[in-house]
Amino acid sequence: MKITALLVLKAAPETTDPVILSNASDVSHFGYFQRSSVKEFVVFVGRTVASRTPPSQRQSVQHEEYKVHAYNRNGLCAVGFMDDHYPVRSAFSLLNQVIDEYQKSFGETWRSAKEDSSQPWPYLADALTKFQDPAEADKLLKIQRELDETKIILHKTIDSVLARGEKLDSLVEKSSDLSMASQMFYKQAKKTNSCCTIL
Repeated sequence: MKITALLVLKAAPETTDPVILSNASDVSHFGYFQRSSVKEFVVFVGRTVASRTPPSQRQSVQHEEYKVHAYNRNGLCAVGFMDDHYPVRSAFSLLNQVIDEYQKSFGETWRSAKEDSSQPWPYLADALTKFQDPAEADKLLKIQRELDETKIILHKTIDSVLARGEKLDSLVEKSSDLSMASQMFYKQAKKTNSCCTIL
């Protein structure tokens, strides 16, 4: 599961071409000479998907082994490029958080943007690395993962208790065998001692 890029765009219906407000990408898994082409492709596809995502809508577009997820909240659009294995719910949860943080940091200044911004936004770069694990973006997924780990631990504990129970059962059997032997010894000793009763 990998996030390749996150973009924030102004994609209001009145604008003809979406304006890139912030852009962060990690193209280190591509070849050195391919990286600039991949970044250009991300910008092109991000702009295209954002322009075709209506306000207050979410959509996912499949391209080979990648999915491009977009969420347009009243003209402010977040776009994420993830591989096919990244959970959709986590992707949209991440995009929602990115839009929330952008509005906290910049307010409504994005509405007046006319051209692409080259100014880096540290939160977007941090989000790109932090949310490589989908459980960070989706609290339900994180809780599910913790429950699964707890379930594994419980199974191991139950198995060890059962194993301990089996050992206890064998000890009980052995002790009952010992009791039988003790009882036999007691009966034999009683018979032997009965011939020599002292009055």
